[in-house]
Amino acid sequence: MAENTGKKIATRESYGNALVALGAENPNVVVLDADLAAATKTGVFQKAYPDRHIDCGIAESNMVGVAAGLATAGKIPFVSSFAMFVAGRAFEQVRNSVGYPHLNVKIGATHAGITVGEDGASHQCNEDIALMRTIPGMVVMCPADDIEAKAAVRAAAEYEGPVYMRFGRAACPVINDRPGYQFEIGKGTLLKEGKDLTIVATGICVGNALEAAAMLEAEGISAEVINICTIKPLDEELIVQSAKKTGKVVTAEEHSVIGGLGSAVCDALCKAYPVPVMKIGMQDVFGESGSAAALVEKYQLDGKGIYQQIKDFLK
Repeated sequence: MAENTGKKIATRESYGNALVALGAENPNVVVLDADLAAATKTGVFQKAYPDRHIDCGIAESNMVGVAAGLATAGKIPFVSSFAMFVAGRAFEQVRNSVGYPHLNVKIGATHAGITVGEDGASHQCNEDIALMRTIPGMVVMCPADDIEAKAAVRAAAEYEGPVYMRFGRAACPVINDRPGYQFEIGKGTLLKEGKDLTIVATGICVGNALEAAAMLEAEGISAEVINICTIKPLDEELIVQSAKKTGKVVTAEEHSVIGGLGSAVCDALCKAYPVPVMKIGMQDVFGESGSAAALVEKYQLDGKGIYQQIKDFLK
């Protein structure tokens, strides 16, 4: 079973560090940013490889177009900005300039979800996974911790085609620091076996789902926990297999329950093995200003909140 090591690292930090490592290995890796290099943590790449970092200014739509051009010239461009801007503001360019011609552009979207905190609802993008899932051929990933984030960036660089990666602002526990850890696009990870229900989680909710499972275990309820980093393509086989064993599924994500992980899981189960599903996430509401911890607690995305919602579901 995966364990919380006590270390906490923001996945946006992991993104910047992974880019530097890739830059050393591959001269075709180019990083683009929209005047946010300090926040997205691509500043570390800029310092190491100034000739391969392009600050496009506060012009995300144009930045995506520049990346599309670089991809046609054989480069591996990583486009970086806040999720709200690169998935939201630049959606048309991502769809038409990257998705439609299926270009080798990687999108590193930081500051996703309510853990953006004090920046408030305007910057807390809870819709990006839904938007990116709808683009044909787009790979969509949401890493759970530092180790998975670095592995996802490396896998994205090796994959031929468009990739969207979602990273957070707030530090989160490292849970994948274990022997034999392997990452593969499109594959989920069984973190804890159980028999009474399945919790399928992504991003920061993975560690919180493990916490919730421990609380349930103390009451004699055995929860299986699956970490889904790649939301598209989804590891349907793993999810269906687990649903057949437990008969009930709960999804947990720091994203709207409309169009995100929960919707992807429901699509898979409706097709192959329908069971009752409860979707934990942002329930068709905008976020608000506050500390990341306070917001996660208010919207019941922490371990205790997930545990309480599962208890209600099991009633």
